[in-house]
Amino acid sequence: MTVEPGIGVGQDSDASTSDASVIERSWEKPDAFAMLFDRHADSVHRYAARRLGTEAAEDLMAETFTTAFRQRFRYNTELADARPWLFGIATNLIGRHRRAEARRLKAIGRLPSATRADGCEDPVADRVAARVSAEAVRGELALAMARLPARHRDVLLLVAWADLGYEEVARALEVPVGTVRSRLHRARRKLRDALGGSDPTALREESDGE
Repeated sequence: MTVEPGIGVGQDSDASTSDASVIERSWEKPDAFAMLFDRHADSVHRYAARRLGTEAAEDLMAETFTTAFRQRFRYNTELADARPWLFGIATNLIGRHRRAEARRLKAIGRLPSATRADGCEDPVADRVAARVSAEAVRGELALAMARLPARHRDVLLLVAWADLGYEEVARALEVPVGTVRSRLHRARRKLRDALGGSDPTALREESDGE
């Protein structure tokens, strides 16, 4: 992996330190940014792999942290958790590959069910529909996701795959929470319509009434 000069890896792993304090410390000590990488690189990589495939994930993960390092002086240190910021950067970078993502989903959707289950590395449909027992639904889900507007798919997958709450998705995409709710509702409705009323994404609902 290639990262910005000045970013070390594996240094200073105090888990009690907030992301915000790590970023603030990196303003004077760039090597401190390595802790943020250590904490979140794996989850950003998984998110990228699910959306674009494993081949593209490594480069996109590296670019996410390189971009974050360059922009660290702009981070709002009142926000302790940097995950929404990092996933927002990753999602913006994924935006350059919309056609590739749609082609990937459509290809998975057209594969025979046995091939999807056994021969497709890190299959998107399997990950999204992990709780769905019927193999046929997985292909239909991938095709339905490919048909979603990009802005709706971003919200859906930041909730489903990045495990962000509504407020966090709003921060990641720099949109109002109401917009997040509206896009998520529309995305889920379109998936239910395409899948005969089922909701295989099993999205985490907010319990705090956001």
